[in-house]
Amino acid sequence: MDAAAPLARTEMPAPSFVMSDEGYQIATYVWGEPDADPVLCVHGFASSCRDNWVATGWVRDLTRAGFRVIGVDQRGHGASDKPRDPRAYSMGSFVSDLLTVLDTYLLDEVRYVGYSLGARVGWQFAVDAPEHVSRAVLGGIPDGRPLARLQIDQARAYAEEGIPVEDPVTRNYVTLAERVAGNDLSALVALAEGMRYGDADPDPDRPPRQSILFATGSEDAILERSRSLASGTPRGLFEEIPGRHHFNTPGSRVFRQRAAAFLTGDI
Repeated sequence: MDAAAPLARTEMPAPSFVMSDEGYQIATYVWGEPDADPVLCVHGFASSCRDNWVATGWVRDLTRAGFRVIGVDQRGHGASDKPRDPRAYSMGSFVSDLLTVLDTYLLDEVRYVGYSLGARVGWQFAVDAPEHVSRAVLGGIPDGRPLARLQIDQARAYAEEGIPVEDPVTRNYVTLAERVAGNDLSALVALAEGMRYGDADPDPDRPPRQSILFATGSEDAILERSRSLASGTPRGLFEEIPGRHHFNTPGSRVFRQRAAAFLTGDI
């Protein structure tokens, strides 16, 4: 790993890379004091560490609260490698990448913050590796099947040949994917296809046992499903973020404040 010194201010450092089991480079970033309690932040589909956590003020607020923040660009995103094979995007692969991050940084246990796809991965991480997660904030979950209503053929035709997308839902998500600089639409289509196989959705019969704060926007279509997951989680809390939909909830000050209080143990 290329060591990147933590920054006192919310700047975007150069990525430090860890290597996945298959040999993909996974970009990571660090802020805060080296001996502070670590928080692992994992972004959503078609986003990045910069877009989800730095630009929205999360890194600033978490470091001010006394945490060391480790951010990750999930495979297929940001500065990480972007395979175009759907088989590269199993839930097990996403979880394995996070275990590699912890191993590389010599971390036994972290607090976890994830949004959308990052929250879905966080659920599985907390279930499969409970010894590594003390508590977690899971925003915008369940979102286990990114672009579940995506017309894969239309999205692929647009990505590869520039053929206009007719389906309005698919067109909206393509626009979302293209708004983040550096996104590879073909890789994101492969991710959306790959996540349709296997255990993409969280299993309510096998919830995390840690303290979990679930947070979802009041205007998000998955609001009631999120609330249901929280109610079925033994130590789950639920926070409805007022006036927010799925794509703008990460920017909510209410969300950041509640999450910081939860991570410090104040709620």
